[in-house]
Amino acid sequence: MYAVFQTGGKQFRAEPGVRLRIPSLEAEEGSTISFDEVLLTSDGETVSVGRPTVSGARVTAEVLRQGREKKIIVFKRKRRKGYRRKQGHRQKFTEIRIADIKI
Repeated sequence: MYAVFQTGGKQFRAEPGVRLRIPSLEAEEGSTISFDEVLLTSDGETVSVGRPTVSGARVTAEVLRQGREKKIIVFKRKRRKGYRRKQGHRQKFTEIRIADIKI
């Protein structure tokens, strides 16, 4: 059984027990959250595709931790002009464990 849901402008494939890193959500560690924007579900035999979402489908998950990714460096430069800009960025994420998929 699996489902494809959308959060933070991105789509994720969820199966029970799987850990995912999704864009940061306002949720406490240890709390339970649910996602209603389910785009596709499958129970192993039949596949339900939503238009745009599957009605009545829901993915519930437990929040494991809040964190930040590794730093990436954004470097801009113009040749022969002495223009150089260095900037770092760390994207925030929420790590979740999929608890249940209701079809």
